Amino acid sequence: MSLRSSALQPPFARPPSTVAIRRASDYQADLTGLISETLCQLGVAVRGKSVLLKPNFVEPDPDGVINTHPAVVSAARESFLLLGAREVKVGEGPGHERDTEAILETIRLRDYLGPLSGVFVDLNLDDVAPIALVTHASSLRELYFPKTVLSADFVVSMPKLKTHHWVGATLSLKNMFGIVPGSCYGWPKNALHWAGITQAILDINATVRPDFAIVDGIVGMEGNGPIQGAAKPCGILVMGDDPVAVDATCARVMGLVPERIDYLKKAGGLLGHLSADKIRQLGESVASVRTPFAVLDAFRGLRDKQHGLAAHAATGFSKLNGLNSDGNP
Repeated sequence: MSLRSSALQPPFARPPSTVAIRRASDYQADLTGLISETLCQLGVAVRGKSVLLKPNFVEPDPDGVINTHPAVVSAARESFLLLGAREVKVGEGPGHERDTEAILETIRLRDYLGPLSGVFVDLNLDDVAPIALVTHASSLRELYFPKTVLSADFVVSMPKLKTHHWVGATLSLKNMFGIVPGSCYGWPKNALHWAGITQAILDINATVRPDFAIVDGIVGMEGNGPIQGAAKPCGILVMGDDPVAVDATCARVMGLVPERIDYLKKAGGLLGHLSADKIRQLGESVASVRTPFAVLDAFRGLRDKQHGLAAHAATGFSKLNGLNSDGNP
């Protein structure tokens, strides 16, 4: 099972984490080769195990800006099978759209994965079991989780690199909201919002720990994410077995300070490494791929002022939101 309460440790008790940043110019690149090579470099062992890939499928998105691109999902699935995984399923429980099938059709998931029977699981409708939460950051004490998630040997969070209008940035930890079933908690899963989004993120990830993260940053989303922002090409995949370190690295790529993102700051206390000096970078450096993202005014304080926001002038987002080329009103 993916319940890993023993992994709750303060940073000083953890060995350093490794996060890989790999360049991928577009979705036609050899993503399987890229991911497979990285998994081997990171020593990922899944032979004989059941793997569950949890992408971020939010709503119908023919332009490929909102959702994790199916090319990345397909490449990850093939990569884990090449490593000897017994089975690799894809599971998601969209929070906005009740008709999961409509999402799968508009993103053409079948074109990439083939027949979905026995491969894709709608986590909103899966059989569930009640699980007591390991931490009590929120007002919740237990949650019903899909049995497909609980029975998987190895869970991979696969978010899109995006800003978020409530928490600043949505990455591999926030992506785990999608394992909470809509059949129990409705759409858009308001029970998690009422309990406190930051707190619910911590409770979910402390109880059902993702074993690995693969972030689709080939084309991300900036501004009014996670669904109404603008496309932001970054040309990268970010991977690692410490989701906190992966998310902290992604935030730095986005020109954000991870210590200022509330749920990331708190997650760095028990769930993984936040500090850059505890994260070993594999592949590209953060500096070499840094692509500052525009954010809503409410999250201007998250930005790393050292690197500025001049790049936003080219996107047109800054003008639409009353910002000058330096990102200030």
